[in-house]
Amino acid sequence: MIAIDANLLVYAHVDSYRQHDAARGWLEDQLAGTPRVGLPWSSLLAFVRLVTNPRLFSQPEPIADAWDQVEAWLDAESSWIPAPTPRHREVLRTCLITSGMGANDVPDAHLAALAIEHGLSLASNDSGFARFDGLEWFDPLRV
Repeated sequence: MIAIDANLLVYAHVDSYRQHDAARGWLEDQLAGTPRVGLPWSSLLAFVRLVTNPRLFSQPEPIADAWDQVEAWLDAESSWIPAPTPRHREVLRTCLITSGMGANDVPDAHLAALAIEHGLSLASNDSGFARFDGLEWFDPLRV
């Protein structure tokens, strides 16, 4: 089973990115498949925050359209939302402290902790996830 980072959701949705076709095809295949696909709230909300941001896009996505996309992904039979387990505090602490991270990397540590807790492989185009001990991650756009 996998969890998906926001960058892949953005690439799959915004057709002006060079990664769009590959990301969209990969995501559609995952959501149509049998293994469960974890869509953490942190990834979904980051997607909404990014695609609706007028500082990033000259024509940002209307919030209702961005949310409709989130709902479409969540309506896929294979999708689910991984929630923190009772171990979350401990796993997140380890991710934060052993990696020596802070500031803008805190959301990545949270996502890594969720994946570790649930035994998920994290799909991301961000190689920075390699710094988290115990996290299995891969970049589906480089496979």
